[in-house]
Amino acid sequence: MSELLAADTAMGPVTLRVGNLDAMTAYYRDAVALQVLDAAADTVTLGRGTKPVIILKHSPELKHASPHEAGLFHTAILFETEEALAAAVYSVARKYPNTFTGSSDHLVSKAFYFSDPEGNGVELYWDRERSAWSWIHGSLEMATLYLDPNEFLQQNLPEAAAAEPLIGGAQVGHVHLQVGDVDTARKFYVDTLGFERTASLGNTALFVSAGGYHHHMAMNTWNSPGAGPRQLALGLAQVDIEVPSTDDLGVLVERMKHHGIQTRDDGATVSFDDPWANLIRVSTPRSAA
Repeated sequence: MSELLAADTAMGPVTLRVGNLDAMTAYYRDAVALQVLDAAADTVTLGRGTKPVIILKHSPELKHASPHEAGLFHTAILFETEEALAAAVYSVARKYPNTFTGSSDHLVSKAFYFSDPEGNGVELYWDRERSAWSWIHGSLEMATLYLDPNEFLQQNLPEAAAAEPLIGGAQVGHVHLQVGDVDTARKFYVDTLGFERTASLGNTALFVSAGGYHHHMAMNTWNSPGAGPRQLALGLAQVDIEVPSTDDLGVLVERMKHHGIQTRDDGATVSFDDPWANLIRVSTPRSAA
């Protein structure tokens, strides 16, 4: 039985429970420049092309969780080019200027951070080529270097982006959670689920991936040390992971059972809770579609 997720594993859309569906749809559509792919009475799916990125579920009966509870740290949306990233960053900064929270060069990527109207973290980023990444003693070299947002926009923003920021494709590149402790996160996401550790920040943050990516998921305790299981609240509802084939899905089910993790399997998707009651759903690209 394989102990690792398939190398071609990728992240699917992130589902959020939201209090104001119209306002949140407007943010991700008009500012982040995602397209509405599907809209029902209480659920809106946004993405690029046919690729869903964010699913918003209207849940006005719920309250906001404390910022110190476990849950979502940010959804990281990956853009194909620096120009596409610049167009999205400019769009958000112009239409929702007070939502910008910072920017960093992480050596493997360039990233810009925002907070959506209901306080969910959002990262917009672009990856450098893997040949430019550096591995040292089994850990990927990442850093948090100053990235001047104005200089980045001056160098990369296409003239037409002011009128039409929807450039190229975009997808969820990684999902960053805040958790109660990193050791428990490592046991679940690495030893059980099957990601590989790529980097750590002491005992406060862990970065994991499949197939040598810098990270598909991350977990930190910066705001939430000691946090226990989540209560039902606005914010993160579900994290989706896509494995290449039904065989990979079957291997995952066996591995989770081996480790005593209860799964819900409907034949097309497998879902389970992490130690903080974050719902994780795993599917194949075909079943996700």
